Amino acid sequence: MGLFWRRKKEDQFVSLRLNEPAVKEETPVKEAALQPPVAEAPRAEPAKPQPDTARAQAEASASPQTLEPPAVTPSPVTLPVSPPPVTPRPEPPVKQATPPPVPSRSPFRSSVLGLDRSIEELQAEEAALEQEFSTRFRRAVAATRESLSEKLDTVFASRKQIDDELLDELEEILIAADIGVSTTLEILETVRRGIARKQINDLDALKQAIKDELLNILQASERQGVASETSVPETVAPYVMMIVGVNGVGKTTTIGKLAQRIKAEGNDVLICAADTFRAAASDQLAIWAERTGVPLIQQKQGTDPAAVLFDSLKAAKARGSDVLIVDTAGRLHTKSNLMSELEKMKRVAGREVEGAPHETLLVVDAVTGQNGLEQARQFLKVAGVTGIVLTKLDGTAKGGIAVAIARELNLPIRYAGIGEKVDDLVVFDPHQYVNSLFGN
Repeated sequence: MGLFWRRKKEDQFVSLRLNEPAVKEETPVKEAALQPPVAEAPRAEPAKPQPDTARAQAEASASPQTLEPPAVTPSPVTLPVSPPPVTPRPEPPVKQATPPPVPSRSPFRSSVLGLDRSIEELQAEEAALEQEFSTRFRRAVAATRESLSEKLDTVFASRKQIDDELLDELEEILIAADIGVSTTLEILETVRRGIARKQINDLDALKQAIKDELLNILQASERQGVASETSVPETVAPYVMMIVGVNGVGKTTTIGKLAQRIKAEGNDVLICAADTFRAAASDQLAIWAERTGVPLIQQKQGTDPAAVLFDSLKAAKARGSDVLIVDTAGRLHTKSNLMSELEKMKRVAGREVEGAPHETLLVVDAVTGQNGLEQARQFLKVAGVTGIVLTKLDGTAKGGIAVAIARELNLPIRYAGIGEKVDDLVVFDPHQYVNSLFGN
């Protein structure tokens, strides 16, 4: 699946300095070589006068006339208390005087978080992470796979040839997976043309034709809306993401997961709590902000959402944030006044940041199926939706709604929720989705 969220150029995004030798680490060697004070052993020369004082003491003890002068001799004897310079000899240990040369870091090493990791290690770690998310994604669509792929296998196993009765059963299976009536009829029409042209002769070819058609529908939807954040130049900041959707679809949870994942990839993120209509909205968002360590801009209940957004945009520009995620009220698509309020927020964002909001993501609950599709149609008329976040994909056997949304709305599915944990949000990959549905 690659990186979760990335707008910067590849050579600017990963600042690991993989191809640069660490010059700073070599400077201590030069400093050690330029430390002649280590050879301060010559200071031991003051010890030479010690023999003279010793002779003077010996003569004083030998001659009886020098019994009284000893009172005078103590002064020169106390002078050699300068031997304390001899005691500091341990200070410049020989080990420090000639330290082994510090090996310079390999030009293909990285010291992220104080750990040296090679490119191979980083690639292996990324591959392991992708494999983990791939496995979890397959597990999330397991219920839909049982409803679609396994039923297809059962139908195919009881027949030796493709006939009208088989196609009728195939139609029921696709509709039951919530792919939608119109989408199902379109798929079957393509299958019938393939059969007529002798391109589909057996059940394996039929199954592959269905997979190809589902993939074509999902990929065609990426031609409109915003399929990638890289479409916005890096110079435009902050990147404003407005999240819309009715209450109960998992909008607040999605915002928290988005903030966590985008922040984890090295971006400065700010959250705007513009849902001032519902009392608990800001409190729930505050919990997610604290959990993810992302700053939150909020005001008291009943404040004009456009005013909260204006303050958030100013704060994001002042702190140099890369991304601003804007929560909006869970607007019912039947409330025209709430929709007009959403349009006002978009105007405010556009005045403060060029092209904002750069993405307007509609959160759709996969469990609601075709009802969620109707909500999406209404939001599309007013909110200027650019992409879909499909939540609770792991909790339904009707995950085919993803295909129905892509086909009827011509909007890309940007992210998919596959669980309740903070990192259970993945980039929606059409290839992986189709392969997971058919057990590949």
